[in-house]
Amino acid sequence: MSPVIFHIDVNSAYLSWSALEKLKNGSSVDLRTIPSIIGGDEKSRHGIVLAKSIPAKKYGIHTAEPVASALRKCPTLVMEPPDHKLYHRYSHAMMELLYTFSPDLEQVSIDECYLDFTPIAHLYPSPEEAAARIRDQIFDELHFTVNIGIAHTKVLAKMASDFEKPGKIHTLYPEEIPFKMWPLSVSDLFMVGRRSAEKLVGFGIRTIGDLAHTDPAFLTAHFKSHGRLMWEFANGIDPSPVLSERQEAKGIGNSTTLSEDVADRIEAKKVLLSLCESVSGRLRESGQLAGTITVEIKYHDFTKASHQSQTLSPCSTTNELYGLACSLFDSLWDGRPFRLLGVRSSRLTSESEPIQLSIFDLPAVASESSEGKNAANSPSPEKLRQLDAAMDAIRKKYGEHAIKRGRFL
Repeated sequence: MSPVIFHIDVNSAYLSWSALEKLKNGSSVDLRTIPSIIGGDEKSRHGIVLAKSIPAKKYGIHTAEPVASALRKCPTLVMEPPDHKLYHRYSHAMMELLYTFSPDLEQVSIDECYLDFTPIAHLYPSPEEAAARIRDQIFDELHFTVNIGIAHTKVLAKMASDFEKPGKIHTLYPEEIPFKMWPLSVSDLFMVGRRSAEKLVGFGIRTIGDLAHTDPAFLTAHFKSHGRLMWEFANGIDPSPVLSERQEAKGIGNSTTLSEDVADRIEAKKVLLSLCESVSGRLRESGQLAGTITVEIKYHDFTKASHQSQTLSPCSTTNELYGLACSLFDSLWDGRPFRLLGVRSSRLTSESEPIQLSIFDLPAVASESSEGKNAANSPSPEKLRQLDAAMDAIRKKYGEHAIKRGRFL
């Protein structure tokens, strides 16, 4: 199986994060909707443009150009100084959220990272759907947009994330290279700088496709080892892995924005069951047990509410998570239509660590009462774990949809 790699890139990170902070502090203007930039000093007209809004781009303003030049193009341009402490805070929040999806992350700058999707691929119907969940959850919880590129190599994932923006998901698989990447200007290729691009154009190499079909020996003769690298990237060749510093997950969660508002308890609990299956599967994949479960609701008017509760003992089975999630939902929901449901696990412990069992984890003892008979006939936590392990094995071998609960039919 070929690896599947995501490149996640915040759209106009500095400007988006500054805009969000100003809105939080009572500003009536969203910097993202007007000609605006981050960087420089308006009084001295010194410095360079660090980030620009989409309306500013329409004036021909580009990143790294002098502020004085940008102001000549748009005299009404709004400038905001950079706030690097703020940007690190938003970056950290995004990475913490991404770690709830996978620990296999390589952060390459404050606003972009690679995620190795391969180990968690069996938990999702497709890479595109998983990427959409990541994108939507970042927007729902952190309120800024990202582009996500999906490919078998890091360089292609990086290239894909630079396609149409904002808030888009793009694939760049080997069969898509000829029509998605090769027609682009050679200057658009990752790791081709301005001087290299000018030199390539001087040789008649104008597009990435031209570069891909150039003799690598010719490129090596004129650009040394960088020539070979450019040729490999033009052909999508990049064997470098995602270099993750595996962090112990602080929480694993999932949420879904519904296609239409829901005000039905039975339908809500189907959604909760699906979410709990996803969360429990990821818990087991990472070898973690949950000590706390949180259920979140976002209502039709975008107001939020959440409740959390500790588990009787750390667990990762779908049934245990679902039972607690339903209880939390019943105590939380006020009957209004809602558009989003979320389930999150926290206070995680390794499943290899000894845990304190509750009396409810002990085998039930039959009694003459009907309650005793029901308890005696209920599956034990161990049997629930065996059931989930068997379902995980089937899905891993035959695909995510090889087995499903009758409730979803």
